[in-house]
Amino acid sequence: MGWCDDPKSSHYNKIVKLPFAHKHEKLYKKENIYDIILVLNYNMKPVKKNKGSAIFIHVAKRNYKKTEGCIAVRKTHLIKIVKKIKIKTKVLIEIQK
Repeated sequence: MGWCDDPKSSHYNKIVKLPFAHKHEKLYKKENIYDIILVLNYNMKPVKKNKGSAIFIHVAKRNYKKTEGCIAVRKTHLIKIVKKIKIKTKVLIEIQK
């Protein structure tokens, strides 16, 4: 599976089956950071080209290395989040300084 991040594609900001002809991110990583992915409802309905795509909450890399615009947490914490969320759950992201 992949996630299309190519604004030239009609599948922009959507999950896609690989192989895929347009620019995309593979939803498989050796580091296992995509073992669990929560897709935030950003630029989804309607999808606007060039507004950005694929904001995920996913498993953090070792030592919490920075992400490319996503949110990463320990796998144990992500499992707790998954158990608590519902279809209408709203996620508030607070940046701590």
